[in-house]
Amino acid sequence: MVTITKDTIIGDILDIAPETAPAFLEIGMHCLGCPASRNETVEQACQVHDESVDDLVKKLNELIEANRK
Repeated sequence: MVTITKDTIIGDILDIAPETAPAFLEIGMHCLGCPASRNETVEQACQVHDESVDDLVKKLNELIEANRK
C-alpha cells in the first residue's frame, strides 16, 4: 500500500489514486491538470491554499485505504 506524506507529489498521488481528486477539489485545488500543480508537494499546495497539510494527508490516506478494500 502507498502512504501519502506531506512531501508526496500531487501528480504522483493522482496517477496512483485518481479517487483522491475530489479531496483536492474540496479545498480549492481546482487546477489539478495544470503542470505546475501536479509537480507540487501536498505541503506546498496546502500552503498556497491555506489548508492544514496534516488534515489533507489523513484524508488522502483514508480515501486510498477505503478504495483498496
